[in-house]
Amino acid sequence: MATATLPDQTIVEFDVRTDEMLVNMGPQHPSTHGVLRLVLRTDGEVVSEVTPHLGYLHRCAEKIGENVTPIQFIPYTDRMDYLAGMNMNLGYSLAVEKLCGMKLPEKANVIRVIIAEMNRIASHLVGMGAYGLDLGTFSPFLYAFREREMILDLFEEVCGARLTYSYITIGGVHDDLPEGWVDRCQQFLDYFKPRIEEYHTLLTRNHIFIERTANLGIMSKAMALDYGCSGPMLRGSLNRDAGDPEWDLRRIEPYCGYEQYSFKVILPPFPEKPPQAVLGDCWHRFYCRMLEVVQSIGLVEQGLKRYKTAEGSHRIEVPRHLPQGEAYMETECPRGQMGFYVIARPGKDLVPFRVRARSSSFSNLSVTNPICAGCLIADIPAIVGSIDIVMGEIDR
Repeated sequence: MATATLPDQTIVEFDVRTDEMLVNMGPQHPSTHGVLRLVLRTDGEVVSEVTPHLGYLHRCAEKIGENVTPIQFIPYTDRMDYLAGMNMNLGYSLAVEKLCGMKLPEKANVIRVIIAEMNRIASHLVGMGAYGLDLGTFSPFLYAFREREMILDLFEEVCGARLTYSYITIGGVHDDLPEGWVDRCQQFLDYFKPRIEEYHTLLTRNHIFIERTANLGIMSKAMALDYGCSGPMLRGSLNRDAGDPEWDLRRIEPYCGYEQYSFKVILPPFPEKPPQAVLGDCWHRFYCRMLEVVQSIGLVEQGLKRYKTAEGSHRIEVPRHLPQGEAYMETECPRGQMGFYVIARPGKDLVPFRVRARSSSFSNLSVTNPICAGCLIADIPAIVGSIDIVMGEIDR
């Protein structure tokens, strides 16, 4: 029921009725971070239901993994989370190495940590820059890609590629770090660290950005656990003061020697939290990623120091066949926990019998409907952008 006041001050009541509409957002839409189709059920500008429709980037990657050798499958993992190809390579390699009982030299593990954390920085830069673009600001996107290009230059020196790398492989890494690469990487980090404050000025403390992200898309700890969310999506809903665990696989279930490195698992509460922000909202998820970049810088610097004295080779020989059995391995990727499950084929064969992937982005995206309920259509890009999805990892 609505009211209106006529010029003679007479108050008239009238009944306003609107019809629900189904509105498609995507699959070709600049704010869905890939070929994602969202079906919005709206009443005017208010969204009551959001249904993600997947399958526009399907590649049958898992079935391909059951028809090629593990090393031949490494390039296909690059195409899953194509913004963090090194991390995808690492997860599958660790699963096969676990199945084979392989123990890697110290140098191989150190290189893996350096490369994986550099790729985490590059991935979060894309997430941060694209998120600013979703909300109408172009400058952070250019700033972020300026630094990301420097990381890709370093990756190009290592393996010759800038997006799909196939560098981390079964038994270690494809090649040792080039001569002088360690010094050039440290020079980049020295350049990069002061630039982080620019991102906070442009976004974190920007009044418009705060108004678009604070107290929006709130996801409680219980909801995050119910939907299997992980990574910054989960940690943005936890509370260190309430005794919530530091849920990061690099700390909880360390691999590649992460237990030997010093770093902080990012959990709220944050001292810079604006008054409008609520635990588990879009702003907290964004800020988690910003702080994780700083921790990754510290991990890379520790790795560069360890590399100079690391023992062993960058790679060991791969077994000629897979032993019978199965193995599952999860790693902490930029978007959360990415798991690979490998079952060996009966008999002496190097081609796996089954290959499956547990996608972090798939679980994170599944929470879209409950955290979007009741928001406005214009808020959908802000909420979906805070999830930081990559569709290649979801469709597979």
